[in-house]
Amino acid sequence: MDHRPPSPRLSRKPAARQTAESWTFLREAARDLRTTGAVAPSSRALARTLTDPVTTRGPRPLSVLEAGAGTGAVTRTLLSRLPRGSHLDIVEANPRFTERLRRLVDHHPAPVIRHVRAEVHQAYVEELDTGRRYDVIVSGLPLTNFAPEQVDRIMALYLDLLHPGGTLTYFAYLGTRRARTLLAPRAEARRHAAVDQVVGAYQHRYATARWTVLANLPPAHVWELRCPSVDAAVPPHPLPLLPGVEQ
Repeated sequence: MDHRPPSPRLSRKPAARQTAESWTFLREAARDLRTTGAVAPSSRALARTLTDPVTTRGPRPLSVLEAGAGTGAVTRTLLSRLPRGSHLDIVEANPRFTERLRRLVDHHPAPVIRHVRAEVHQAYVEELDTGRRYDVIVSGLPLTNFAPEQVDRIMALYLDLLHPGGTLTYFAYLGTRRARTLLAPRAEARRHAAVDQVVGAYQHRYATARWTVLANLPPAHVWELRCPSVDAAVPPHPLPLLPGVEQ
């Protein structure tokens, strides 16, 4: 068993840690919206909803990818919920965030107790080359900050990286389209609308569920998309969505 003392930064009480992470997000968002699209870390409710697919596949080891991990709010939940023997690839482009993520992985007890192998990669997800495919992908990337063609490439990559029957979860903040339509320059509003169209096309083809998480800043929708099985045809019409869950 690993008897290393916990990192001082990671042993803070949850409230103090959350405050520190919130300031980190604001500081990094001011530096680079490409790598930081949130104003606060994901809440526990959002993290649990995003990671629910890892608990519905039974006790077998899983191969999981987390993209856009930020300061690790969702990473902590993943590490605590992954079955014994699982492998977690954590991808984050921001070098200051990846430093925090490596400390989190090094000092989190779950990988030691359950022999979960976790690797942190400092890269854009489009550059990732692990040679693995995944049972579950959890995305925290700020897709609404990207160009439509980038969003299309990322979504296509996610589906390509999933095993048949694998699931992708990601979130979108409530009300951002309306706010940008009212407040943003016309070109920015058009870009945001074009991103919505790209993401909407993937939702129509692959979505199996959507939940509403109110206990987050700001509130968010969580979408679940499923990679078709080898012998399953892609449905030509939107799949029925499961009832939303407000948290």
